[in-house]
Amino acid sequence: MSSSAAPPKPIHVTEVGLRDGLQNEPVVLTTEQKLSLARALVDAGVREFEVTSFVSPRAVPALADAADMVAALRDTPGLHLSALVPNVRGAERALEAGVDSVVLFVSASERHNAKNVNRSVAESLEGFAQVARLLDGSGVALRGAIATAFGCPFEGNVPVAAVDTIARRFADLGATHLSLGDTTGMATPPLVTERVTRLREAVPGLPLTLHFHNTRGIGLANVMQGLALGVDRYESSIGGLGGCPFAPGASGNIASEDLAYLLLEMGYDTGLDLEGLIKASRLASKLMGRPLPAQVSKAGPRLALSACDSVPTAQG
Repeated sequence: MSSSAAPPKPIHVTEVGLRDGLQNEPVVLTTEQKLSLARALVDAGVREFEVTSFVSPRAVPALADAADMVAALRDTPGLHLSALVPNVRGAERALEAGVDSVVLFVSASERHNAKNVNRSVAESLEGFAQVARLLDGSGVALRGAIATAFGCPFEGNVPVAAVDTIARRFADLGATHLSLGDTTGMATPPLVTERVTRLREAVPGLPLTLHFHNTRGIGLANVMQGLALGVDRYESSIGGLGGCPFAPGASGNIASEDLAYLLLEMGYDTGLDLEGLIKASRLASKLMGRPLPAQVSKAGPRLALSACDSVPTAQG
C-alpha cells in the first residue's frame, strides 16, 4: 500500500513594500523607479500588492503618484491590487484608479488614530459606512486593517476588547479580510495567540492577516506563532523597508525574502521565488541608496555555496 505526502499548505503573502515600505523613507522614488521594483517583484512571483495609499499628498508625499501606480500595473495579468484609503474621498480616488480592493484602516488606540488620520476612532468608523455604501455593487472588495493592534507607542497596552470592537464593525460593513497591524513592533507570541483566538470567536467568518514589524527583532517569531495557530495570510515588505511616519520608533516590516525563506524551509507553498525576491531586494537597496535590514538577501539561501578557494586558510 503506497502513501503520498500531503501537498504543501498554501500561505498567502501580500507585498506592502510599495506602500508601507516607501511611505516613511527619506528618499522619494519616482514612479518609474517604483514600477521597476514592482516588475522585479512580479518576476519573483508576487501576485498580491498593497500598492499605494490614497491619502493626502501633503501628509505622505512619497505616495502622491497613487493613481499613476495603479494605472501602470492594473493590466498586468494575475495581480490583485489593493490600496489604503482613510475616508470616502480616498475611496473615490481608488475606485477611479481601478483597484481590486480598498483597505480601510483605523488604529485601535485613540492617540495614534488622531496622529495618523486626525480623527477619533468613532469618527473613522462612522466614515467607513459611507465607503461601504460607495463600494456596494462596484465589484471592488472592502478590506479592514487595524493599526496598533498589539500596542500603542502613546498609550501602551491596547485592550483586546478595543480590537474586538473594531473587528466586529468591519464584519458588519462586509469586509472580506481583516489585517492586524503591529505598527511599532510591539507584538509578542502571547499577544498573537490572545488576539487571534479572541477574533476567531468574535468574527469567525472573517479571514485574518498578520502584519508584523521587526522593530524589536521578533517579527518572524510572531509569524511562527501565527502559523502554529493556523493563520495563512501575512504581509511583508521587500528588504524590510517600512515604518509609520506617525509613530516614533516604527522601523521596518518583516522582510519579504526572510519570510519567504522561513516558509520555504518549513515546507509551505507561497508561489514566491526566493532568488527573485533577493534580486528585487538588492534593487530596492540600490534605489534607496543604503543597505536594507533583510538578512536573506545578504547571506543568500541556506545552501548557497561559496568557492572554497575564495576563503583564506588558517595558518599555523
